[in-house]
Amino acid sequence: MDNVSLLRNTLKPYLKWHGARLSFLALFLIALFRVKTVNLVDLSLGFKSKAKKGSSYKRLQRFLREFDIDYYSMAKLVIEMMEIPQPWVLSLARTEWQFGSKVFNILTLGVVHQGVAFPLLWWMLDKKGNSNTIERIELLKEFVELFHEYQIAYLSADREFLGHDWLQYLLSQPMMPFRIRIRETELVGDGKHQLSTRIVFSHLQMGQKSLLKRKRILWGHQVYIGALRLQDNSLLTIIAPNYCHTAINDYAQRWGIETLFGIFKSRGFNLEDTHLIDSERLSRLFALLTSALCWAYRTGQWLSNHKPIVIKKHGRKAKSIFRYGFDYLRSIFLNLDESQADFLQSLKFLSCT
Repeated sequence: MDNVSLLRNTLKPYLKWHGARLSFLALFLIALFRVKTVNLVDLSLGFKSKAKKGSSYKRLQRFLREFDIDYYSMAKLVIEMMEIPQPWVLSLARTEWQFGSKVFNILTLGVVHQGVAFPLLWWMLDKKGNSNTIERIELLKEFVELFHEYQIAYLSADREFLGHDWLQYLLSQPMMPFRIRIRETELVGDGKHQLSTRIVFSHLQMGQKSLLKRKRILWGHQVYIGALRLQDNSLLTIIAPNYCHTAINDYAQRWGIETLFGIFKSRGFNLEDTHLIDSERLSRLFALLTSALCWAYRTGQWLSNHKPIVIKKHGRKAKSIFRYGFDYLRSIFLNLDESQADFLQSLKFLSCT
């Protein structure tokens, strides 16, 4: 059996796709690790296929143009392949870049696991700038509908996600506590007086943190508020629905989604190389990258267990777990004839066996 067929059969339990679609995904993954970019011309050159390069390019275009992906099945692939334990920590953020006059703007909700937010849902925003309250609420409603049986530790989000209606929706969802950063200029009250959080926490010295023991009124709703004085003397101010002494530390998990965007962009798959301008096609591409992310990360986990990543003098790892797996898979697919045993081993990471 050839390598594409072996990879296709490994993917089959996760995705109930037609055989030809699974074969395409197998070809895509091999090409992606070989060429390290989502540029369709380069990807077509990396296809391990007897078809002419022009045919591979057209096949890529046709898949991204026509195939109706079941995004819930892709989310289930993430959950099953990564074996993410409950309760989940969710991270919500947006990534944006521009190619010519086209603005790419993706609102993404991921579940954080070992420092990376693995994407479950993403929306293409056909505009520049922040998401609005309606978009955020509709995205979370979709999440609640699809994943209501899963336990959520909390949702983390940055200062973009603010406002009365947004906070009202979150407070109405008991399954989804939150740790959300607010601006230090926001006014909070005790029922009699209002002060900015900058003044409320003005006593904090660098590195000090504080969590108020009573709720304060913010945008007409009662929440708990805590803050940490950062090295640049600014405040990291966090709101939560319930008193929790770990709320400020919990918020740090939000950075997992920034790690995800880095992997999808310059530190991995170079998503910014895409010249796709259709939102639905870009969404399909995002789904394909998600499967590649999971495979590379699972591979990196196995490698680090057998040969730990080198720690440099400054105390940080020489490379991330994702990069460890990514480089390993890339070396396999650049030399498949000499790396057949390693390829068969890598399929075990993909199948979780």
